[in-house]
Amino acid sequence: MTELSDHARGVIFVVLALAIGFIWLHYFSPVPPKPSTSKEHPAASAQQPPQTKEALKTAPIAPKPFRPVPAARANAQQLVVIDSPIYQVELSNQGGVVRSWRLKNYLNESKPAKPLDVVNPESSQQFGWPLSLLLSDSQVESQANSALFQVTASTSGGTAAAQQGHFEAPVTITFQYSDGHLEVTKKFDFTQSYQLTVDTSVSLDGKALPAALAWRGGFGDKTVYHESQLVQVFYNQGGKIELLPYKKLGVSGNESQPALHSGPLEFTGIEDQFFAAAFIPNKTPNLDLWDWTQNRSLTVDGKQESEPVAEMAAGSTQAEPLHLRLYVGPKDLGLLAKVHPSLEGLVNFGWFTFIGKPLLFALQWLHKYIPNYGWVIVVLTLLINFAVFPLKMKSWRSMQRMQRVMPEIRSIQDRYKKYSMTDPRKRKMNEEVMAVYQREGINPMGSCLPMLLQMPILWALWEMLRGAIELRQAPWVLWVHDLSAKDPYYILPILMTITMYLMTKMTPQTAVDPAQQKMMNLMPVMFGIFFFTLSSGLNLYMLTSNVIGVGQQYYLNRTQPLPKISKFKKKRVTAG
Repeated sequence: MTELSDHARGVIFVVLALAIGFIWLHYFSPVPPKPSTSKEHPAASAQQPPQTKEALKTAPIAPKPFRPVPAARANAQQLVVIDSPIYQVELSNQGGVVRSWRLKNYLNESKPAKPLDVVNPESSQQFGWPLSLLLSDSQVESQANSALFQVTASTSGGTAAAQQGHFEAPVTITFQYSDGHLEVTKKFDFTQSYQLTVDTSVSLDGKALPAALAWRGGFGDKTVYHESQLVQVFYNQGGKIELLPYKKLGVSGNESQPALHSGPLEFTGIEDQFFAAAFIPNKTPNLDLWDWTQNRSLTVDGKQESEPVAEMAAGSTQAEPLHLRLYVGPKDLGLLAKVHPSLEGLVNFGWFTFIGKPLLFALQWLHKYIPNYGWVIVVLTLLINFAVFPLKMKSWRSMQRMQRVMPEIRSIQDRYKKYSMTDPRKRKMNEEVMAVYQREGINPMGSCLPMLLQMPILWALWEMLRGAIELRQAPWVLWVHDLSAKDPYYILPILMTITMYLMTKMTPQTAVDPAQQKMMNLMPVMFGIFFFTLSSGLNLYMLTSNVIGVGQQYYLNRTQPLPKISKFKKKRVTAG
């Protein structure tokens, strides 16, 4: 018998070792660990039934031969902090998620004030943390979102284990986890701007799984704005931004079940009044959106209440790695314009964007010379009111002409009031009224048309002030410390109501019906009640506009007397 050579023995040994290893891993590999039941780090999707993500299940999975994957997991929880001049982000290797995202240039309302954290830790403890995974299988999702990932950091100096846990941007943080079956990789590439890239891949037994990155636990500034309707999900499809308030999230009748909005989407995300987290496809060809709500229990003034929490996920129903860009920061028009595609549409100017945007630029330009935004609002309102003064004057003159003929119009209407609106004799009344207007050169629409022409400008200014982040925590004088918040002592809305009532009394009344006149007198009070809940900046704008209006009305009443009504011979008309 010929003795085998050392080379042949080596080849046989390698083949047998590989065969034994393959058989062992295939038939005797350890069962994957059960999802963590820790209260501090709950499974992110424990509240969601498996059927809530059917769309992820239907995606075709590319067949790949299974090859055992070396185990990759950490032994303990580890926090990683990334610092830049404008933000500080804290990541956890348990799930590879975000624990806090602080914006250094914006403060919360705590005392002493601290950098604003757009992550809500109370809700996230209960429902899951931002940038956790949304998968079709709840058990696999739970395992991925509670697993301890290995962490490496890559900077200009090279790659190293992230043991010290603190890095300055730019830096790339990579999370890796594998138990031999489930393999998850998340790579965060942080820059010194509000943008970063996130690359994610998930596979089970060598087969890629469709996945989505979720922003769970709500979003934004909870220290000031407690109204849930201010937090909403958005997406851009076909160049149009759609906004989804929390009442429209989730499947109808089961809001905790994610609703799918199929792509391709240009971007999607979650926002509050002044800040946004936007997910933008980087290399991912098709971006889809899932949105839902959860109910969080909280104590308010010693009472237990329930608050809806908006949540969303951006990903793909295709079984392939996920490549996204992420913008987390202020809804500042200049910053949003630098993102591609542009996120400028997140600053909502309403129907009159073509007017509102220049007004915002005017606000910013005036602030270069007037350091106080309160006085900037006063000056801007002053300039706009004087610009539309010619239109106001035409409207006023038309109303005064109408007021002069009101007794005659009322007399005509009294003679026909016994007839119904469908009676043919009512036509005679209208003819007599129009004859009076024609004789005095009055256009019945003359008082309305100039006001209608002013409305787009005033409405655009209103919308601009409502959403301008420049007014957030911007003080004016004395008691007004935040122009974006309501007046704590309601002084501005009270003054606004008084000046509006005074302007109403000075303005010529065109209403003939006494009930209509009473309604006009009550309008300032009704407006005042509405403005009690609005921001100080909007109240300051309305107060300034009313004060200017009172001055203009006084000037018109004193310096613009109308010619006397023309002489005419009254003809007594007998109705019928």
